[in-house]
Amino acid sequence: MRLPIDTQTVKFAAAGPAEPVLDYETRSPKVDENGTALFNVPLFAAGSGIKDSISVKVAGEPKGLSEFTPVKVTNLIASTWEVGTNHGVSFRADRIELVKASA
Repeated sequence: MRLPIDTQTVKFAAAGPAEPVLDYETRSPKVDENGTALFNVPLFAAGSGIKDSISVKVAGEPKGLSEFTPVKVTNLIASTWEVGTNHGVSFRADRIELVKASA
């Protein structure tokens, strides 16, 4: 199941730098359907009564991320998965970018 997430009421901050997504067996970098490298971005999420950390996959490496860097997440989708007896939720976004400081 794929569920879109409304990010308007949630603030996000990077929990560290983006890391390449690697194929489990070959350890080579994974790419999306357009051939763009995938990256995992650890994020802190807070707002509307929630405080949590998640890892979000995004195509292309978001630049300039370090701990507590405020970011904007575009088109965040939660997907459930199941492999054998294991199951969980993964997150994917179209874009993760730095929040520009207001003057």
